[in-house]
Amino acid sequence: MSSKRVVIGSPVGLHARPAKLLVEAAAKQPVPVKIGRSEDQMVDAASILGVMALGVRGGEEVLITAEGEGAESAVAEIAELLARDLDSAEQPAG
Repeated sequence: MSSKRVVIGSPVGLHARPAKLLVEAAAKQPVPVKIGRSEDQMVDAASILGVMALGVRGGEEVLITAEGEGAESAVAEIAELLARDLDSAEQPAG
């Protein structure tokens, strides 16, 4: 299993646009990705309801995990995404 802690870069946290971008990125991964504040509070990162129910705020640290072939790169990609301000008007192509 691969895991990484990351601080949420969007000042508004994981709601609306940032949550949507996370869910879309997680759904494209070759393995299921989970997100939560701790190992006992993980949700499917590809579930908009699960992600929004976490109520994660900007600057808060979350844990990202994935298991299986491609887990390490999936976790790295999601961590990089979450570290950015996803609520800003301009997003880099990617």
